Amino acid sequence: MPRSRSARVRVALVVTGVLVGGTVLTGVPSAAAGRGDPPGAAGHGHAPQAPTELTVDDRERPLNVEGTPRFGWLPRDRDPGEVQSAYRITVADASGRTLWDSGKVRSGQQSYVPYGGPALRSGSAYRWTVRTWDRTGRVSPAASGGFETGISDAEWEGANWIRRTTSDADDYTLARTEVRPGHSRVVRARVYTAADHTYELYLNGQRADRGTSFGYPGEDYYQAADVTRLVRAGEPLAIGVRYHWYGSGQGRPAGARGLLLKLVVEHADGSREVFGTDGSWRVTRDTRFVNGAGRRNGEGDRIEWQDARAEVVGWTRPGYDDSAEPWTAAEALGPHPIATYPHLIGQETRLAETTVRPVALRTSADGTVVADFGVVIPARPQVRFDAGVAGRTVQLRTGYNLTEAGRVATDTLLSQGTDMSFPYLQKDGPQEFRAFTHLGFRYLEIPGAGERISRDDVSAVLVHTDVPAGREATFRSSDRTLDEVWEMLRRSAIYSVQEAFVDTPTREKGQFLGDAADISYATMSGFGERDATQQAIREFLRSAERFWTAGNDLGRYNAVYPNGDGKRDIPDYSLMFVDWVWRYYQETGDTGLLAEAYPAIRNTADYVLRHIPSSGPTAGLVTQLSGGSGAYQYGIVDWPEPGRFGYDMTAAARTTINAQGVDVLRTVAEMGEALGRPDAEVTGYASRADALVEAMNLRLRRDDGVYVDGLSATGERSGHAGQHATSYAIAHGVAPAADRPALAAYLAGLGMRQGPMTAHWLLQALGDAGRPDAVLELLTDPEDLGWANILAQGGTFTWEAWTLDPGSNFSQSHGWGAQALVDVQQTLLGVRIASPGAARVDIVPPATGLGRAAGTVPTQRGPVSVDWRRVGGGLRVEVEVPVNVTARVALPVTAGTSYRELGPGRASYLGVRDGRAVFEVGSGRSSFQPR
Repeated sequence: MPRSRSARVRVALVVTGVLVGGTVLTGVPSAAAGRGDPPGAAGHGHAPQAPTELTVDDRERPLNVEGTPRFGWLPRDRDPGEVQSAYRITVADASGRTLWDSGKVRSGQQSYVPYGGPALRSGSAYRWTVRTWDRTGRVSPAASGGFETGISDAEWEGANWIRRTTSDADDYTLARTEVRPGHSRVVRARVYTAADHTYELYLNGQRADRGTSFGYPGEDYYQAADVTRLVRAGEPLAIGVRYHWYGSGQGRPAGARGLLLKLVVEHADGSREVFGTDGSWRVTRDTRFVNGAGRRNGEGDRIEWQDARAEVVGWTRPGYDDSAEPWTAAEALGPHPIATYPHLIGQETRLAETTVRPVALRTSADGTVVADFGVVIPARPQVRFDAGVAGRTVQLRTGYNLTEAGRVATDTLLSQGTDMSFPYLQKDGPQEFRAFTHLGFRYLEIPGAGERISRDDVSAVLVHTDVPAGREATFRSSDRTLDEVWEMLRRSAIYSVQEAFVDTPTREKGQFLGDAADISYATMSGFGERDATQQAIREFLRSAERFWTAGNDLGRYNAVYPNGDGKRDIPDYSLMFVDWVWRYYQETGDTGLLAEAYPAIRNTADYVLRHIPSSGPTAGLVTQLSGGSGAYQYGIVDWPEPGRFGYDMTAAARTTINAQGVDVLRTVAEMGEALGRPDAEVTGYASRADALVEAMNLRLRRDDGVYVDGLSATGERSGHAGQHATSYAIAHGVAPAADRPALAAYLAGLGMRQGPMTAHWLLQALGDAGRPDAVLELLTDPEDLGWANILAQGGTFTWEAWTLDPGSNFSQSHGWGAQALVDVQQTLLGVRIASPGAARVDIVPPATGLGRAAGTVPTQRGPVSVDWRRVGGGLRVEVEVPVNVTARVALPVTAGTSYRELGPGRASYLGVRDGRAVFEVGSGRSSFQPR
């Protein structure tokens, strides 16, 4: 059987003097295993406390769980070195009747524990409890949570898909009805809504929900909302929905315009009412949005042009008269499911909305106001006017930069080639402009308002995917520039996920596979984010099912999905998908999604193998990997083009693609091992990976160990040896361990010669090769290309490229460079996950470079905190580890220096290996000091 991926990386790191777990610890009991007393365990202690942070499918109290619910929690205990030795889960229905009692299960598992009881009713609420036992057999109090099940395609109870009959290319439709619930007290009310592409739901004038569905037919989403507080027994209830369908574009297929809604009201007397969309609903065009507005750019979004004079007033409230034109009866397309909407998926992700104010406001002599929000944000701008004049046009515009005159820059380069305006026609008197769609921007210009605009009149609704409360990573250090870079990385990551991971929240709101993977690495590790990653992985799996189903297509995925242009791939991105799924598994320990993805990933491994010829000039190497077109054919290497730094794109057997191929083959073997696949299957892929490594080192490696860019179709080595080739060879475990110190020096000497898309692999290569000082230099050098240089130029969000070249329209809000957040955590803070789901973590502060760092890393089992500083000949270190986690702490040792553990926990000293003193600790706080 092959070594596990984590072992493979650890062994490489031990050789270079940066120990991250390893063979020296063989035989030491793991806290997660529940065998014996873990390090730091006391002989006697307290009973565990009630578990906390209860989740179902990674969400607290979700409203539309589909399939088998999977439970998670964090055990708690005041005693050091504690573990969870067992758990017990119960699930009860709304009446309190117990449906499932797991009994006491002897296990350290604390996430993705599947429900094991009888089938649950759809659209129903359930309560669940969990209690845990510690290593001594003491039991905790029970903690309780809740969840609700979703509804299947057959359970919309007659609700019809409806629409307004129109050919508007930018369709803003208002739909409404009025109902009167029964007189018995309302105890529960839920609304299930689906609409292409975006909707807002109102009940009696109050916004109750906002949702999106950008999927292909059969892959659309519905969303559930708790509206109990908005429904009153026996009183009129106006249900209003604004939906916006705007055709095919980046990040969305055209789909079909339409709305589906079901409201379920449950009463104290046991009665239940269902109200759904049908032909009795009334619809009209939302005339507040001017019809026929032009496109912002070539990607599909349209300029949002509002006319306050044409606003439909009062339509969301009871008693509104919708009996006459322009209101008409809705066109009913039939009860769900229908041909254009055969299947709906319960939406797990949600948008977080936060209203923010500008940090500064400047008013010029002509009255033009420019609001500065301090940093680039993905947001919907809002402006309040006190003295509007009917017909006055206020040409609101957003942007990233200001001109020398202090106005928002609108030239093509600085606007990403996008018309970022929000034209607004006023009505008389007080009013408020509220954008419906978001853009990424820093500045908002308000010219010609004809009145004084104060800071209190201007705001923006900042939007990004929601993340678990209290799980945001922290970091601070002795290097001010590094801290500023960290803040930019953190913002850029979370601000790059709205309804999905996006290329940029301004120009291309499409979910590119490469961008999504890069950003996901940062959001998972920086925010404990899970749902957006799970959703995106499943969407790209669906891309394989939709477009890549036979022959040489098998094993490939869309470059962008969902999207308006259908079938399109980039070979590097298809290979990146495998690493992405594996990283998700390492972060979470979720074998369910791993098993779901495994068949497609096996196809990807076979796709790689199909392109390794057994004879000819490039025998043994991945050659001209099918896919892409134009500049993307056979692989993109890096993007935009300047980010390739001269990489030899004529190479038929490219080193970067081959290194990724090694990673794909090794990873599918490790996935197979984790899933218990047959030995022959696992070893078959592992042996092919080893053969590819041998071929690469024989044919792509120069005598000095540096890797060239590839081989030509006739077998000649490329004359160019770009930074990409060698960094990929180290980061993907191809370069021999003995070569790595010299190769790291070579890479560091080049400075930054990779684009933001791939810079993570350079940082990882340097970290793996024992050069944290070089990682620090790349992250903080304001003179060379990189993150600090973006800050030095006034940037506040990672860019698509390191430079803004005339004519390039490169993005100034591009999240893929935020993946360096992970390198800060792993190499400079020194925290790495060592086993799937973080049952074990490794704490390895850097031996050189930074003077001090402190921070917290959210893991599936809770936050891991580290605070270290250099003192004398070593480090003073404090670590805090969650219950049910074992940490291995490896501290650099110099001549005449050793370490003592100061408590309050007890550490097991395992000796000195490769220049580091190695300890193992259990949960709680532990301190170490050199002596």
